[in-house]
Amino acid sequence: MSTRVADGLGLIARLVLGAVFLVAGALKVTTPEALATATQAYQVLPHDLAAYVGYALPIVEIILGLLLILGLFTRASAVITSLLLVAFIIGIAQAWARGLTIDCGCFGGGGTVSADQTSYLPRILEDLGLLACGVWLSWRPKSLFSLERVLFGSAAQPT
Repeated sequence: MSTRVADGLGLIARLVLGAVFLVAGALKVTTPEALATATQAYQVLPHDLAAYVGYALPIVEIILGLLLILGLFTRASAVITSLLLVAFIIGIAQAWARGLTIDCGCFGGGGTVSADQTSYLPRILEDLGLLACGVWLSWRPKSLFSLERVLFGSAAQPT
């Protein structure tokens, strides 16, 4: 694969992953109590810790989304984003396996819903697609139109 094609794929991965995380965080940041409830519905973390995670998650998502869109600290942002996506996939899968009827809270809302309102498989598949973007950027963070290139030149990111 040529460097130019790989850099173009990196740009697409950065923008897709960054936009999804930015939008997801922005939609949730104004309703921290709802996200705390959504996080608690997974029944994985202790109740109070789940609430704190719910309060912090939108801010983390916004920061990661902005860094990815700008192409700044791309590898670190992609690694952290990928780890979050793995946690999201595990969280959704364990809720599905345990028969919990919850909305993932991915773009706001969340918490307990009726069984016909769950959408575990589509959410897992979406997260796997996003994880592919994150893994690509973790492996190959160099991309077109990144702030890293402007600030540090192409030598800052090995191919």
